[in-house]
Amino acid sequence: MPLSHIEHFLLQTADMEKTRAWYVDVLGMRVGPNPDFKFPVFWLYLGDKDVVHVTEGGAKVSENRKRYVGQESQATHGSGAIDHLAFRATGLRDMIAHLKELGVDFKQRQVDDQGLYQLFMFDPNGVKIELNYAKAEAEGLRAEVMASQLPA
Repeated sequence: MPLSHIEHFLLQTADMEKTRAWYVDVLGMRVGPNPDFKFPVFWLYLGDKDVVHVTEGGAKVSENRKRYVGQESQATHGSGAIDHLAFRATGLRDMIAHLKELGVDFKQRQVDDQGLYQLFMFDPNGVKIELNYAKAEAEGLRAEVMASQLPA
């Protein structure tokens, strides 16, 4: 059940276009493909790797966003605007068993068009952690929420 690398962070903002322009113009990132989560989001890339995901924040986020990834902070400024840290991992079933053994509450999600099976949990400081597994590891599992089944 090892983690291999940090995958991305999700930044919530009141102004998605201004945020997009800053990361593109100032840091040289590029906007690239992202799954259809049925809520506003775009992904910023360094080379071929998405590293910053940007979505709406504040008090008026969509119900689909709340249902899929939740929202722990309504902040759109400062470090509270970072919603979660994501890691790529292997050993999905071992991790599920490990989390259950430790009594760690977690949620299961699936992004069909990207082939990811995801576990979301919180560290002791309330920071949301996302673990991403290849779809092949999830054979026979069914996530509680699937992005493809959220209402349009």
